[in-house]
Amino acid sequence: MLNQIVLVGRLVTEPELNKTENEKETARLVLAVPRSYKNKDGEYETDFIPCRTWGPIAQNTVEYCKKGDLIGIRGRIETRNFEVEDGKKYITEVVAEKVTFLSTKKKEEPQESR
Repeated sequence: MLNQIVLVGRLVTEPELNKTENEKETARLVLAVPRSYKNKDGEYETDFIPCRTWGPIAQNTVEYCKKGDLIGIRGRIETRNFEVEDGKKYITEVVAEKVTFLSTKKKEEPQESR
């Protein structure tokens, strides 16, 4: 059996480093990935895919990536569930085993005052 996924997209938010109760470092990312086909209105839709990184991968992603950057992720899909007041809640996310920094969004140059 195989559980492997490869995604290329842009970061929707700034990655932020967090620690679990066991002091493991993790970062949650949301990746915007445009679909390769148009909808009935002739527009490309985008999927917003939650991803999680751990350890050194999380540290490097937080240090070197920012909102708008194009990155590649190779990993696996993982599902978790837990109890809430009104039943069970399910979470599906991509656990990144490798993150490739493909490009960065250029910073806007400050305009000179004349």
